[in-house]
Amino acid sequence: MTVETEVPSDSPVAPGKKRAGWKSQVIAWARRLLLVAVLAGAGYYLVTRWDEVWRTLSSVPWYSAVLSMVAVVLGIMSSTAAWQNIVDDLGKPIGRVRASQIFLVSQLGKYVPGAVWAYVLQMELGKKAGLARARMFVSSLVQVGVAVVASLVVGLLALPELLDESPGAVWLYAILPFGLISLHPRVMTWGVNLVLKTLRKAPLDHRLHWSTIIKTFAFTIAGYTLFGTHLWLLATADGTPQVDVLLLCVGAIAIGLTAGLFFFILPSGAGVRDVLVAVALAPAVGPVAGAAFAVASRAMFTVADVGTAGVAALIAKIRPPGDIQPTTTVESTDKAE
Repeated sequence: MTVETEVPSDSPVAPGKKRAGWKSQVIAWARRLLLVAVLAGAGYYLVTRWDEVWRTLSSVPWYSAVLSMVAVVLGIMSSTAAWQNIVDDLGKPIGRVRASQIFLVSQLGKYVPGAVWAYVLQMELGKKAGLARARMFVSSLVQVGVAVVASLVVGLLALPELLDESPGAVWLYAILPFGLISLHPRVMTWGVNLVLKTLRKAPLDHRLHWSTIIKTFAFTIAGYTLFGTHLWLLATADGTPQVDVLLLCVGAIAIGLTAGLFFFILPSGAGVRDVLVAVALAPAVGPVAGAAFAVASRAMFTVADVGTAGVAALIAKIRPPGDIQPTTTVESTDKAE
């Protein structure tokens, strides 16, 4: 595989070479506009739902609300670790600071209609940091595949309740057998290479490792567990905590996040996840409270997404990560760029 030298965007321009042309300037401005759009989308959601969210959270003891937010942040960090684990398998390890900066900021793209913007932003931020867009794309592709399978497995905890209230939810499980098979490194590597071939990119130069798939799956399960714990802390704040409600919350939020992926036109799957979470919580806390907690949960996710992205960007400014050197992996497949 031919190695392409990737020069980080903050590197000085070599003598005799022209500065960035109009194409680079357009891409740079597009990145800025996309960041403005995702921040505006997140802000719009919070402003339009704030009254309802505040009424719900004001009934929750402060310590439960704080612990619930901590659980969301830890869940997001677990998702970041899952993504970084895949990126590191595809080339030289990029480090936690760089991984957090790219992944957390890119996740704000969920708040623009059309979930594809999160992945576009991820590729552009990675490219700016000296990483090939192909490497970013493959990492996202693998993570989404693992996350869907993991969420369906965890979602079995809430499936009985969902089937009682919304029998149509069972259609998601039609893909579970195929998903479990796709976790095999040979199958997943074949699938990734097929996509790369379609995009006229070079294939992976090595098969994905079992350790990468297992660690990614484990980090993803941990993330869903923490997200479910966040919901459980809200839903049981005014009563006796129950283990069965915890399992229900973990399963409901996992399957809700997966269902939201299939409605990518909506910002972050808005509405789809909320409905599934509300339906699952209804038997435990009542339909009205279940809907209120679902909306409050989404607002807390939004705050956590924006907050962690801001902290990651600030840390990257204070402690700039070192340059990434090109390798003979998908790091070098952006020849057309």
